[in-house]
Amino acid sequence: MKIIFMGTPSYAEKILQRLLAEKNMTVVAVYTQPDKEVGRKKTVTPPVVKTLALENSIPVYQPKRLRDSEVVQELLKIECDFIIVAAYGQILPLEILQHATCINLHASILPKYRGASPIQQALLNGDVRTGITAMLMDIGLDTGDIIKIDEIEINQTELSESLFDRLADAASDLTVDVLNNFESYTSVKQDNSISSICSKIEKKDAIVEFDNAVVLYNKYRAFSVWPSVNLSSGLKLIKIELIEDSSKNESGKILKIEKDFIIVGCSIGTLKIIEVQPESKNRMSVISYINGKRLSLADTLS
Repeated sequence: MKIIFMGTPSYAEKILQRLLAEKNMTVVAVYTQPDKEVGRKKTVTPPVVKTLALENSIPVYQPKRLRDSEVVQELLKIECDFIIVAAYGQILPLEILQHATCINLHASILPKYRGASPIQQALLNGDVRTGITAMLMDIGLDTGDIIKIDEIEINQTELSESLFDRLADAASDLTVDVLNNFESYTSVKQDNSISSICSKIEKKDAIVEFDNAVVLYNKYRAFSVWPSVNLSSGLKLIKIELIEDSSKNESGKILKIEKDFIIVGCSIGTLKIIEVQPESKNRMSVISYINGKRLSLADTLS
């Protein structure tokens, strides 16, 4: 079968890698987001999906707007049986949806967490389960009929990087399953009455205060890949652990100093702080940081 693949981050890269390994599947084209500037030096960097495609001599298309008429007409000339979409980052126009069967691999148990950040949202909410939904695409935002859902458990200390990797593995298996057995599945409509939407993550979402230890810890889990939780001072909390979730404390107060970590109180609960990163500096142990700032017991971490 011939496949057009659309995706951008490492989640999509794993799915594409799996498709390339299947003898009965041929990826005839890859659509991904344009190269972008990365890091302080603003180095122009291609999406990982583009790199993988070029390594396998697959034509790559990087339109800024998939909806532009010339882009649509170009795609319609590519013969395919399926269009597989995984974290692509653009909405497919109707003409493309009608070109071939379009299947999206969305990283949530739909209709929960439609939108751009379902993996982070599951961690923010402290969910114990999530999954991958294979769905037929329509003109809505993750509103299409569900083909199949595969669920996985979430470890309550798991960070986003680990969850991204495990969901990508699950999505790879589900993609191959659905493509090989497409005719045997009967899709079902989503229940819109229980749907929810999650938006694109922005840097401001990761600014935290020592108010609720559980909320802060779940933000740390969700944003561990990017943008990392940070205090209003710009201090990033690089490595932390949740100690308990019920005590009442003065917000940000240093309650204990040990050899390799400190305990900080939140208005509700306490956290262990192990590594931090001051603004425009390298990451360091929290002990080195508080020594440099001459902070001691009962001082406020800031």
